[in-house]
Amino acid sequence: MQRSVALLSVLILGLAAAESARAQQARPFTVEDLIAMDRIGEQQLSPDGDWVAFTVSELDREANRRRTDIWLVRTDGSGLRRLTTDPASDFNPLWSPDGRSIWFLSTRSSSSQVWRKPMAGGTAEQMTDLPLSVGNLVLAPDGRHLAFTMEVYPDCQTIACTESRLDAEETRQTSGVLYDGLFVRHWDTWKDGRRSHIFVMPAFGGEPLDVMKGMNADSPSKPFGSSEEFTFTPDSRSIVFTARLAGGQEPWSTDFDLYVVPIHGSGAPSLITIDNRAWDTGPVFSPDGKTLAYLAMARPGYEADRFRIVLMSWPGGEPRVLTEDWDRSPGSIAWSRDGARILATAGNVGNVSLFAIDAESGEVGTLIREGHVRSPACAGDLIVFGMDHLRSPVELYTFDGTSTRAITRMNYERLARIGFGEPEHFSFPGWNGEAVYAWMVMPADFDPGEKYPVAFMIHGGPQGSFDNDFHYRWNPQIYAGAGYAAIMVDFHGSTGYGQAFTDAIGGDWGGKPLEDLQKGLAAALERYEWLDGDRVCALGASYGGYMINWIAGNWPDRFRCLVNHDGVFDQRMMYYATEELWFPEWEHGGTYWANPEGYEKHNPASYVENWRTPMLVIHGNLDFRVPLEQGIAAFTALQRKGIPSRFLYYPDENHWVLSPANSVQWHETVLSWLARWTEEPRY
Repeated sequence: MQRSVALLSVLILGLAAAESARAQQARPFTVEDLIAMDRIGEQQLSPDGDWVAFTVSELDREANRRRTDIWLVRTDGSGLRRLTTDPASDFNPLWSPDGRSIWFLSTRSSSSQVWRKPMAGGTAEQMTDLPLSVGNLVLAPDGRHLAFTMEVYPDCQTIACTESRLDAEETRQTSGVLYDGLFVRHWDTWKDGRRSHIFVMPAFGGEPLDVMKGMNADSPSKPFGSSEEFTFTPDSRSIVFTARLAGGQEPWSTDFDLYVVPIHGSGAPSLITIDNRAWDTGPVFSPDGKTLAYLAMARPGYEADRFRIVLMSWPGGEPRVLTEDWDRSPGSIAWSRDGARILATAGNVGNVSLFAIDAESGEVGTLIREGHVRSPACAGDLIVFGMDHLRSPVELYTFDGTSTRAITRMNYERLARIGFGEPEHFSFPGWNGEAVYAWMVMPADFDPGEKYPVAFMIHGGPQGSFDNDFHYRWNPQIYAGAGYAAIMVDFHGSTGYGQAFTDAIGGDWGGKPLEDLQKGLAAALERYEWLDGDRVCALGASYGGYMINWIAGNWPDRFRCLVNHDGVFDQRMMYYATEELWFPEWEHGGTYWANPEGYEKHNPASYVENWRTPMLVIHGNLDFRVPLEQGIAAFTALQRKGIPSRFLYYPDENHWVLSPANSVQWHETVLSWLARWTEEPRY
C-alpha cells in the first residue's frame, strides 16, 4: 500500500474556528482556557460499528479537580449525548456484546466499582461491591465474565487477607517500614508490598478469582500501564496479560513478558514470550481469533528501543516479526475488521501518524500523517479515532480512505473565541549536518512589523518529541498567547525520526543535543526575521530541565533567563536516588561505580562555576523519578553564587503538575519570570 493521505491541520476544526475567531475578534489563549477545555479520553466502538462511547473530563474549578462522564455519538456524527451525569467520575466504558448496554467503572460508591447502564438510558446498576477499588475493566467476548485489577498482597490467598492487612496497617502505632529490596518507591508512591493483579469474575455475580495468585508482579505495568496490557482470548476461556516478575532485578530490568492463564484458575500462568528478554506488551487478537499481535522490543534494558509488531498463530505458534524493516515505533495497534491489516499509531517527523500495515507482507502505508492520532478502530469501511494538534484538543474523527470528518466538536465554542498562533514545521542541518526538525508557533497577535521575544522550549524524555499535539502541561500556545514565539527543537535523541536518531543520544546527553539546540535557535532566528534574538528564555522539564542546568554551565551567555522544572542537577546522586535504574544504566553505560566517566562527562554539577543566567527552579515533592533534592541543589548553587533565582516547590505534585489550581500558578509564575527578563512581553 503506497497511498498516503495527508491531513492538513486547517481541516481539523482549525478553519471553522479561525473564521469564527476573526468574526468575533479573537483573544489570546490563556492558562484558564487551557484547563477549561473538555478532554476526550477513552473511546470504544460499538459491536455494530454505529456508535462510539467515549469519556469527557470537565473542570470543576471550585473543587479543584476534573470529573469524567461517558458520552455517545454515532459514527456519522449524529446523536451526540451524555450517557452518565453522576457527580462522581464514570470512566473505562465497554460495550456489551449485543451493544445494548455500557459497562464502566465509577466512583459513585466509596471506591471504584463496576457499573452497567442501558444504552437507551435508565438507571445505572452497580455490578460489583468489593472491599478494594477496581481498575482496568475488560469484558469477555461472550459477555459472561469480567476482568479487572485490584491492589493485593501477592502472598494473600484471599481478598479478605489483603483487607485485613490494610486494616492492621491503619491501626498500628509504629510508623517504620522495612524493605528488603529496591523499588521502595516508584513515580510518586512509596511501595507497601501490594501488587496490581488481574481478577476474573462472572459478569452478573460471583466471586472474583485472582488469575495471578502468588505472582510478585504487576499487571498492567506501573505507573502508566492500562487495560491495553491484557485481554481475553477469543474463546473467552483465558487471559493474556503483560507482567514483569519482580525478583531482585526488577529496578534494572525491562523484561516485560506475555503470559496466558485460564480464567477458572485451573493452572498457573504460562510464559508466552520466553525467548525475548526485552519488552513485550499490548496483546490484540485478530477478528477470527487465529492470530495474536503484540508489540516487542529487541534490546533488554532499553526503554526507548523500537517496538516491532509481532504476530503469533494462536494457540502455540511461533512469533513472526512483521515490521522489522519499518523504522518507526508503534505505540498502539488494532486489527481491521477483515484481519487483513493492522492499524498502528507511531511518532513520525513531528506528528503521531496513522499507518496501515499489511498483515502478510508487512508493507506499510500512511493513512493520516499530520496531527496526533489516538486509539484507531475499524467500523466497517470507516476508521474511527481521536486526534489533536497544535490548535485543538482531542476530538473524534472518521476516515473513509479518502477524507477525514470530525464527528465531535466538544470545544468548538471555546476554540472559536481564541486566536491561536500559527504553527510551522521546519528543518535545519544539526549535528554532523544531519537533518533536525523543529516547530515554531507564532505569537497569537502577530504583526510582521514587530519584533517578538522567544520561549525556547526543550522537551523531556530525552527520547520524546514536541509533537503536533495539544499538550496540557507544555502547550506552546500559552506562550504564543502571551506574546512570545515558541521554538521547539527535536534534537538527536527525539522519537519519530528513525531508531538511529533516537539512539544517538545514548552516552551523549550534553553533546549532540546541545549542538542541535544551538543550531536550531540560530536557524530559527535566521528564518524568521521578526524574532528578537536578544530576548530569548529557555525552559524545559525532566531531561529538558537537565538541559537547562547543562546550558547554564555550557552555554551561559545566550539566554536572558532559564526555567528548570524537575531537572537533573547531579548525575552521581541521580543514579543513587532514582527508582527505575534501567534508565540511567542504559543511558550512561552501566552502574555509576562501574562507569563513573559515563555519568560525569555530562554532569551539570561539574560546571556550576560557569553559571550566571537567572533561573526559575520548580520541583515536586512526590517526584521520585528525579528526586526533589536535584531541584534544591540547583537552587542552592544559584543562591550561593548570587544569581537571580526563585524556587517554586509543590509538596503534593509528582514529576508533573496535575492540579488545576497548581497548573494556573505554575503558568503564571513561569510567564511572570519570562516577563521579568524579556522586558516587553504582553503578559
